[in-house]
Amino acid sequence: MLKIRLRRMGARNNPFYRVVVSDSRRVPTGRAVEEIGFYDPTTEPVTLKVDTERVEYWVGQGAQLSPTVAKLVSQGAPASAPADAPAEEAAAAEQG
Repeated sequence: MLKIRLRRMGARNNPFYRVVVSDSRRVPTGRAVEEIGFYDPTTEPVTLKVDTERVEYWVGQGAQLSPTVAKLVSQGAPASAPADAPAEEAAAAEQG
């Protein structure tokens, strides 16, 4: 079975993750079928870039999302935007 999960990269105390599609029976650092994004929790704001079209394709092919990837994808691709950006947009809409 295929699984969409995170692969830890980076140095000690400086994690960086790639979002990969791989066989669930392999170790997470093993060979992946495809790399479809990345996640960097050390930046401010957090950087997340995931190709949602490829996620939909692989889910359609029977791949399952890991709980962590499902949470990240549900937050949406604009996760690299500042957390207070929607509040600024709402304030601008009230003024305009």
